[in-house]
Amino acid sequence: MQKILTGFNIEKENSGVSTGTKWLAASGPRLASFSPVDGKEIAAVTTAGRADYDAVVEQAAKAFATWRQWPAPRRGEVVRQVGEALRGQKEALGRLVSYEMGKSLQEGYGEVQEMIDICDFAVGLSRQLHGLTMHSERPGHRMYEQWHPLGITGIISAFNFPVAVWSWNAILAWVCGDVCIWKPSEKTPLTALACQHIVAKVFAANNVPEGVCCLVAGEREVGEWMAADTRIPLVSATGSTRMGKSVGAAVGARLGRALLELGGNNAIIISKGADLDMSLIGCVFGAVGTAGQRCTSTRRLIIHESVYEPFKNKLVKAYAQLRIGDPLNEQNHVGPLIDKQAVEMYLRSIEKCKAEGGRFVVEGGVLEGKGYESGCYVKPAIAEVENHYSIVQHETFAPILYLIKYSTMEEAIALQNGVPQGLSSAIMTLDLREAEQFLSQAGSDCGIANVNIGTSGAEIGGAFGGEKETGGGRESGSDAWKAYMRRQTNTINYTDKLPLAQGIKFDL
Repeated sequence: MQKILTGFNIEKENSGVSTGTKWLAASGPRLASFSPVDGKEIAAVTTAGRADYDAVVEQAAKAFATWRQWPAPRRGEVVRQVGEALRGQKEALGRLVSYEMGKSLQEGYGEVQEMIDICDFAVGLSRQLHGLTMHSERPGHRMYEQWHPLGITGIISAFNFPVAVWSWNAILAWVCGDVCIWKPSEKTPLTALACQHIVAKVFAANNVPEGVCCLVAGEREVGEWMAADTRIPLVSATGSTRMGKSVGAAVGARLGRALLELGGNNAIIISKGADLDMSLIGCVFGAVGTAGQRCTSTRRLIIHESVYEPFKNKLVKAYAQLRIGDPLNEQNHVGPLIDKQAVEMYLRSIEKCKAEGGRFVVEGGVLEGKGYESGCYVKPAIAEVENHYSIVQHETFAPILYLIKYSTMEEAIALQNGVPQGLSSAIMTLDLREAEQFLSQAGSDCGIANVNIGTSGAEIGGAFGGEKETGGGRESGSDAWKAYMRRQTNTINYTDKLPLAQGIKFDL
């Protein structure tokens, strides 16, 4: 791992503040990054003080004045080169993601692949930032709309996807003509430093203005500065619903824009017509992948009463085969939780579930002994519950899966929708009528609804996000680029008269 850190110019002590190619002498507190894999301190960054933060914002504002004038395809060419640089660093960055965050090595590689994919998407997008044309009611007039960059995009990312979600925002914002300031999770600052070094080389080679890609590492207060800063028209925040409400309130109070990607409480409906063997794969990966620390992790299985017992037995058998351990060992299925605070939350959730009447068919617990010295490895657990339990209504960021029984499809959809969150959902069925009912206006109320795949593992081509307490934001593909731009309606009069709209007469 030391070789990887050195390859990214990461030392034992680093500045966590950058305007692109330049690293500032940060004045904030020291922030150490500990790996949940072995509990060891990897390296540390000096965080941003208020003066450092203001200097970064000022530089970003200067850069925007120039960057927005670059033709969008030229910005896309820079992004293409960023994608190529990421391809060259996929293995090293993927291993760093896995070691600092704790997700499996294959998931670490997959996260970097998402970054590469969004670069590819954005290159094409750079030639398609198109508006509409409309017919005017006035003769000799032409109406159309166009899109302009907003300015500075503030990005607050979470630990569970320490680099991919930043790229979803930054890459699209760059081709749109915006500049970015990134506040990474305080639990995973080193992967952010690695990304900054990768991008800096590409930007320097292309003479990109200093300030287009900025980094401000720090604790919660840095995010609070960003949310309240009128110089930042858009703040994209990924994290808990509690955090999102705070960010949304601060941004809304100054009439700024907030793009929120918050909690999920995702369910898979297992129909009586489901292929149970195929369903098992999606359910188990969705529940235990990233140790249950994805916003799209499967939290609930809503199972038809006719297949409830056989499918439960399949789950119990599958969980007995899970290998838990060092995520850099590709033979293991499940790595650690991010830190001991997450472990405590996991244990409290198990106790609360039992107190409310939940019955565990696969018991949880903390693993001890050789290979588990960090204290962050836990057992994925399964409990039979009722949907109305308060613990089931809450998003537990850990590998705890809840089983719920249903009898009719209307009941299953009501159970699926009967939580405060609305991110991802799925149904496993071979019945076309059930699938279409689930996808209909009276079906899933989530931003993502899948048929015969799980809740986890979205592709970048589609817009990602959810409803209700998930925040309503959309990132990545489709027309999510519009969030990073401002719409302008234009009317051109090419006659020698000035008729007014709605037939109003104003004669002088």
